[in-house]
Amino acid sequence: MSKLQTRDFFDRLQSITESFLSRRKKIRRIKKEKQKKKNIVLDWLEAFLWAAGMVLLANQYLVQAYRIPSGSMIDTLNIGDHIFVNKLVYGPELLPGVGRLPSPVVPQRNDIVIFENPEYLSRGVLFDIAKRVIFMLTLSIVDIDRDEHGQPRAHFLIKRAAGAAGDHFIMDRGEMMIRFSGEDRWVSERDFKTAQGWGHRLNRYMHADQYPVLEAAGRAIGWDDLGLPIPGRLLLEAQTVGSLPFPDRAAYERTRLDTLRGAMPQNRHYAMLQARHRLGWYVPEGRIFTLGDNRDNSNDGRHFGPVSLASVLGRAMVVYWPLSRIGQIR
Repeated sequence: MSKLQTRDFFDRLQSITESFLSRRKKIRRIKKEKQKKKNIVLDWLEAFLWAAGMVLLANQYLVQAYRIPSGSMIDTLNIGDHIFVNKLVYGPELLPGVGRLPSPVVPQRNDIVIFENPEYLSRGVLFDIAKRVIFMLTLSIVDIDRDEHGQPRAHFLIKRAAGAAGDHFIMDRGEMMIRFSGEDRWVSERDFKTAQGWGHRLNRYMHADQYPVLEAAGRAIGWDDLGLPIPGRLLLEAQTVGSLPFPDRAAYERTRLDTLRGAMPQNRHYAMLQARHRLGWYVPEGRIFTLGDNRDNSNDGRHFGPVSLASVLGRAMVVYWPLSRIGQIR
């Protein structure tokens, strides 16, 4: 290449470079001018929408914040605890309440899981999505789903996975017995928990000497349901039931049904309800049996039965508020 050709080449290269740099500088200047003209409200709105989108993505697919609304898991989780739930572990939903990504992991016995309340009555898909989006954006502070008294409706529950497919449970005066899949003997839940080395407490408010009063109240209501005058002796036995802070509802209902069934053995409805208490609960394939650690104050599997694995949304990880309660959830 001659000197002339070389000079032409470098001249062209310089021209292209200058053109590129000038164009980039012009673009930057235009962007700055637009930024100056931009309304500060739009700036804030844009930043908020970007942040909201990131929060929604994280809450939907990775980790979501929840606030504990009741005492059903005391002392593991207390009322007002703010926790993070692992949404990825069991396979997150594609959209709130719609579809599911697959996962090889399923809830294990003793996991603390969050799931959709089987007794919850939906107000429609659009409302459910809007409610869950607002709930996630506000980190579980704002819940628009409220009943006629202004109280939040329990769409989601947090309980301990106490039983897996094939397990059979029976309960007597608040104490649970388990017959595991493939076995023919019953094991006390407390003994099994101790043998596994699980440190959580099973809290009870009812004491053994209080059950005669509770059962007398159940029989008295049974007499009243039959339209019969309640014997004075029975009323006398049951009169202190109102002093029990958290009565064992299952024991009370079982006694009431025993009374009704004894008076009307031909009534199939009462027979079915009574069998539920006497035969216990069986956990079919694809479901888990959930219980609250606070046994006398928990709406759980004893009332609505085993829950579907498809309704389990995540596993509780850590308490992040209040500061005195920060720690891993076990």
